[in-house]
Amino acid sequence: MNRAFNFYAGPATLPQSVLETAQRELVDYRGAGMSIMETSHRSALYDEVHQACVDGIVRLLGVPETHTVLLLGGGATLQFAMVPMNLAGGAETSCDIIASGSWAKKAIDDAKKICSVNVVWDGKPEGYNTLPDSASIASSPGSSYLHLTSNETIQGLQWRDFPQTEAPLVADMSSDIMSRPVDVDRFGLIYAGAQKNLGPAGVTVVIVQKDLLDRVPDTVPAYLSYRTHADKNSLYNTPPVYPIYILRLVLDWITELGGIQAIADINRRKAAALYSAIDESDGYYRCPVDPAYRSMMNVVFRLPDEDAEKRFIAGAEEAGMVGLKGHRSVGGVRASIYNAMPESGVAALVEYMERFRRG
Repeated sequence: MNRAFNFYAGPATLPQSVLETAQRELVDYRGAGMSIMETSHRSALYDEVHQACVDGIVRLLGVPETHTVLLLGGGATLQFAMVPMNLAGGAETSCDIIASGSWAKKAIDDAKKICSVNVVWDGKPEGYNTLPDSASIASSPGSSYLHLTSNETIQGLQWRDFPQTEAPLVADMSSDIMSRPVDVDRFGLIYAGAQKNLGPAGVTVVIVQKDLLDRVPDTVPAYLSYRTHADKNSLYNTPPVYPIYILRLVLDWITELGGIQAIADINRRKAAALYSAIDESDGYYRCPVDPAYRSMMNVVFRLPDEDAEKRFIAGAEEAGMVGLKGHRSVGGVRASIYNAMPESGVAALVEYMERFRRG
């Protein structure tokens, strides 16, 4: 079978070895006589998978003992509401949010339904093609937390470093978690949907500072309370068992590659090769993003006109490269080159870009 190079932004490509392992174990999980999808989430068989996931996240990201790891359903989108419900928790409270792009705007919209929102920086005047200097960002007096989106998949923006804030720093890392080393200790809470870098859609990783669990109002419904899930080791209800199993395989794959730093080195090479192809095209390809904040995960670019972009995307599909159409809200081309995108995939795209440009 010839696998396509999958540049979709999410759900995104998975490591082939992970898929092959899942294929082998689908019907009979390691001699159990059943699939992991069929076994009880209270069983020892599943408990080993669950705990291996938590331990793998702690080990790979260097999660300190001051924080706890939760494995939740609902996607990162549910976190847009859960974060303010748990950490702010009332109309009389406030939070800070950096409006860096499409996903940050969604977080703002939901937070406004729960508490007062201070937009401490807004990228709209610049067309969401740059980010602020992290040193210029400060939390507002009395703010419950400051929220940012570490990587904007639609606009192709990524923070290089993070602000130091008095209020707890909260980050949506859905599209770049485990793509580079991060000092988890600097964050009050990190959340990430799995379907970009960690596994299939269905499980969301939340890493929360334990002290912040004391803030959770008793009025928050049980499932929406971080404290509920922390007290029950993310087993308050039936968790998304199969996505967690795939997450465990992806964590093993990252470990075998050499860990987060090894992945980061590969990601830098991939991004450098693709941005070089854009910048050295004599203006044929154009990336609208401030070079200081270009994403290593989602590379966005334009061609001379929309007709050329349509032909480019169609030709790429014929050549076995799928998912290159830019988001409908911005158009253009977007190549998502998450952890599981092999360097050979980026090399194939770069070679195609040169052929297409030369006609």
